[in-house]
Amino acid sequence: MEKLTGLVAATFTPLTTEGEINLSVIGPYIDYLTEKQNVTKVFVNGTTGEGCSFTVDERKRLAAEWCLQGKGKLDQVIVHVGCMSIKDSQELAQHAASIGADGIAVISPSYFKPTNADALRMFLKEVGASAPDLPLYYYHIPSMTGVALEAGDVLNGIEKMIPSFKGVKYSGTDLRDLGHCVCYCQSHNWSVLYGVDEQLLGALVLGVHGAVGSTYNYLGCKVKQMLSAFDEGSMTQARDLQFKCMDVITFAKNLGFDVAVNKQVMSELSGLALGPPRLPLLPCSVSKAQTIAQKIKAFC
Repeated sequence: MEKLTGLVAATFTPLTTEGEINLSVIGPYIDYLTEKQNVTKVFVNGTTGEGCSFTVDERKRLAAEWCLQGKGKLDQVIVHVGCMSIKDSQELAQHAASIGADGIAVISPSYFKPTNADALRMFLKEVGASAPDLPLYYYHIPSMTGVALEAGDVLNGIEKMIPSFKGVKYSGTDLRDLGHCVCYCQSHNWSVLYGVDEQLLGALVLGVHGAVGSTYNYLGCKVKQMLSAFDEGSMTQARDLQFKCMDVITFAKNLGFDVAVNKQVMSELSGLALGPPRLPLLPCSVSKAQTIAQKIKAFC
């Protein structure tokens, strides 16, 4: 399996106005990513996709459609299978393997939380064992799970427990812990994908192998320019592009930039009918989304 590197779009989940999943949008969505943003890798049913707000059956149907429609167009489809229930996570992992996904990612349970790194590694091991031939990535996102365990501690020795382990999606801001992860993963030829879009350049300096994020749905082209500039050693250009991304995201955050707002912004920019978020997230006003979309258009 090809190592996961580069830019990965964390996809939104299209819903009808009645709040049901809308699979018909996924084909055009893939065309938009590949043709307009030059993004050919996706991370499905994660935070941006409101994955934990959907039933196991809904998540299966979404993952299957992304894999089906992505054949020949997408390079990699990573499916997030993390749930509060280990049985649900195992079922989703087995399903991801059956539909031809390229990898699975798992967050920590967040109601009954693992008390230490051993407990979380055991949870990941049992999920991974349900799809032993699929690369497994630990999805570290303490701001959402409330699990403050250091990712570096979770990785320590994990290769002895999970032969299919291939890396971490790091959506945190602790650069010391991130550096620990990069160092450990490099020695095993694993991937570290960074998940805080407005700080990507700092993570690149530490040696991450790519990024997974929501803004790459519509800023993909610009961020790919930043990645190229960094790879070529053009740090002034890379910083300039990162600062512009920061400016856009700061502007959006000052207006209240949550998943619901971001989803509506994507609808405005792409022309795709992504619909509302699912409760408890509240819909975003079109006018707010249009204001943010105008700012992004000026950058792009």
